[in-house]
Parts: sequence; structure tokens; C-alpha cells
Amino acid sequence: MYYINSKMEPFIMNNIIKYFLDHSGYARMQDLKEASFHTRDIAKLLKEGKIEKIKPGYYRLTDMNHPDHIPQSFIDIAHLIPKGVICLLSALEYYNLTTFNPPEVYVAIPQSEKFPKMKYPPIRGYYFPKRFYSEGIEYIESNNIKIKIYSAEKSIADMFRYRKKLGEDIAIEALKTYLARKGANINRLYEYAETCQVKTVMNPYIKAIVG
Repeated sequence: MYYINSKMEPFIMNNIIKYFLDHSGYARMQDLKEASFHTRDIAKLLKEGKIEKIKPGYYRLTDMNHPDHIPQSFIDIAHLIPKGVICLLSALEYYNLTTFNPPEVYVAIPQSEKFPKMKYPPIRGYYFPKRFYSEGIEYIESNNIKIKIYSAEKSIADMFRYRKKLGEDIAIEALKTYLARKGANINRLYEYAETCQVKTVMNPYIKAIVG
């Protein structure tokens, strides 16, 4: 719930907050200026803690209601990195396929893109070639915001692709956890293993686990 400090101009401040709410809680300084809001009033809201800067010239409301299972950092990334896809350890954590709790959000973008300078959230970025980037993208929705994330099967295959850098034990743990679930789709798993060029690596583990 947002309230206006009695020392501030209620009408102006309420209008600024309404602008944020009408834009899913996010706004660029450029857009705020074009909407005839003064930088002085934006600075007041920032000082009051009603909004916060997540990158130069980009702000969000500090208290937005999102589904509990969707991290705020995922929503920020959907705004800040339009082509960013939640991947690897962050995707595995979202699907409850790992006990590892990454301190950063793992994000993939195409090789042709660049990561923006961000104050928050902390990210670990990966440049995926087109053949690895485009396959397996799914969407999480929150307040009309679509967050890109790789499917569970694609995320496991990607982990095996990065097993030497991120840990083979984490990749195997995710695979075992996934295959133990009732809805495990082995054919789909093999499909993404083929896409990620790790089928020969994953195949012995899959056979050993499922028997």
C-alpha cells in the first residue's frame, strides 16, 4: 500500500505512483519526463523509498505484489533485458531441481546482444549461440509481464553443456531429481540433449537412473 507524506504534494506524487502502477511498476526517467513529471518529484519519491533505481534512468516501485513463486529479480530482468532468458542454475532453482542457491541470476542472451549496466539484480550473463539460445524458451507471467525462462529439460541439458564450469555434480543432481518426478518426459530430455550437443554425455546417466 502506497501513501503520500504530508510534506509532499499529494496530487503530483499520487499521479507519479499511478503512472508506475499503470506500467507494471516500472518506468524510465525519459518516459516520466515526457509525461510531464519533474525530476525533483522523482527524487523525492526516491528519497522517501517509494521507488528505487535499478539501472541508470530506470526505476521501479519498491513494493509490488507478485506471486510468491516468482522472484522479484526475474521480473526486473524481464524489464531490463528484453531478450534475456533465465537459465542454468537460476532455472534449476526455479524448477526445484537443485539444492544450490545461486547468489546471482543466471541469464542468457544472443551473441549479437549486449548486457546493460545494472545496479540490481546481480546477474551472471551468458552469450548463447543462436542454436542454443532459441530452443526451449518458456514464459512465466506476473501482472501481465512475460518472463523468459528455459524449460526444465533445456535447463538440464544446458547444465551438462556447462558442467565443467558450473559443476557436473549439480547437473547430475538436477537430472536425477527430474527423472524421479511423475511427469518426467525422457523424449523431451533427449531432444534438448541433442540440441545442446550433450546427448552422448547424458545418455549413460539417464540409462543408469531409469534402468
